[in-house]
Amino acid sequence: MAYTAEELKRIVELGLQRSRIHQVLIEESVIGWKEIEFEVMRDAADTCIIICGMENVDAMGIHTGESVVVAPILTLRDDEFQKLRAASLKIIRALDVQGGCNVQLAYQDGDYRIIEVNPRVSRSSALASKATGYPIARVASKIAIGLNLDEITNTVTGCTPASFEPAIDYVVVKVPRWPFDKFPNADRTLTTAMKSTGEVMAIGRTLEEAFKKAMRSLDTDVYSHTSESEIRMLLANPTDERFGCIFDAFRAGFSVEEVAELTYIAPFFLEKMRNIVLMEETLSAGNPSPETIRDARRAGVLFRRDCQPLRHIRTDRGRAGRPAFL
Repeated sequence: MAYTAEELKRIVELGLQRSRIHQVLIEESVIGWKEIEFEVMRDAADTCIIICGMENVDAMGIHTGESVVVAPILTLRDDEFQKLRAASLKIIRALDVQGGCNVQLAYQDGDYRIIEVNPRVSRSSALASKATGYPIARVASKIAIGLNLDEITNTVTGCTPASFEPAIDYVVVKVPRWPFDKFPNADRTLTTAMKSTGEVMAIGRTLEEAFKKAMRSLDTDVYSHTSESEIRMLLANPTDERFGCIFDAFRAGFSVEEVAELTYIAPFFLEKMRNIVLMEETLSAGNPSPETIRDARRAGVLFRRDCQPLRHIRTDRGRAGRPAFL
């Protein structure tokens, strides 16, 4: 990624030297833009539906497989959502795709760019299928043998055709799982190259609850950071620790604006993470009311019998190790 003419010249020279065909591809930078995904299904009769819309918590500049992903899309107005939805349907029709298709777009201030189109069942398709209960692979197979969407029964509902667009009244969060515990000397920096080898999916009635469930499901050691300089470094230079470090930043007194400036993450998501930290502080103060306890459970915060927030557990499975943050 080049930020100056000198950097661009150096990168292009290096690319030309390494390229077997002596060519390089130069693209417009969309770093910091929102990354939106749509899972689309189309049949031979040109019936198209949107199975699921997903939004990356991390902005452009980090591979979608390395990013925390939320479904449904939460930070777009209805006109913005409809604009990107219509573009996705137009794309799958223009390519004459019959079956499933994943469309990824970058969006900022009314303008959008097409990142890529995957006319196949992808890793994002598996997430969309699990998040909505729509059997994408099965329906795509039925379309491949000549059936149309209105002729295929959704085996999950058992009573509706596959031409019905799924609608969810809960929040789904996907968090990647990296293998750096097995490869401690590997470069942990997150870029446009995917390094994660798995992911976890959490479902909650609130975004806070889904965030906390996903963090607990990772089952990896996550260490707390208290140094402001270290927190700023981890936020500005994303690694596998950045998601947990955002919570540390709010505990250290960072504002939503400061974290948004360092990470390019939408303030909406940061406010939800800050709500979790504020709930932990409320519980730590002692003597919470029944309403506070109820709100804490809705926020996904676990606590002991004395109502103190449960923030550390052992994940070493019997071996001596360090605690993990919940």
